[in-house]
Amino acid sequence: MNYSRLVDILSKKELKVTPQRLAVLEALMQLKTHPTAEEIKDYVRKKNPNLALGTVYNILDTFYEKRIVTKVKTDKDFVRYDMDMHKHHHIYCEECDSIENYYDNELDELLQDYFKKKRIPNFKIKEINLQITGNYIEHKPTKTN
Repeated sequence: MNYSRLVDILSKKELKVTPQRLAVLEALMQLKTHPTAEEIKDYVRKKNPNLALGTVYNILDTFYEKRIVTKVKTDKDFVRYDMDMHKHHHIYCEECDSIENYYDNELDELLQDYFKKKRIPNFKIKEINLQITGNYIEHKPTKTN
């Protein structure tokens, strides 16, 4: 991982560059699976065995406040973290508990237009995020004669 890139991300958000923050940020960039705080802690502890889970949570909360990460909640009530701050939605598989990013400009426009027309009373929409929940269907190879 490029150390200067990690430092740059923290500096641009006016955060003090600490070894703990760098370690959590590196974990987020390496674990592209929308990791939980526990998964981040496990990754970070390989190089920093004394980093407490509470510290990881505090860092993740700071990253969320500074818009370095977003939080994605699963049906099992786990919070997962996503560093991709570009507009996207999520596909969540209940069976395997995986989350993938889903990009679709047409869907974004459709949702924006829908809520412009509907105008929820006394509510200003800041952002629309859709989580599509289901299960992956295994595609078995077909036999050729």
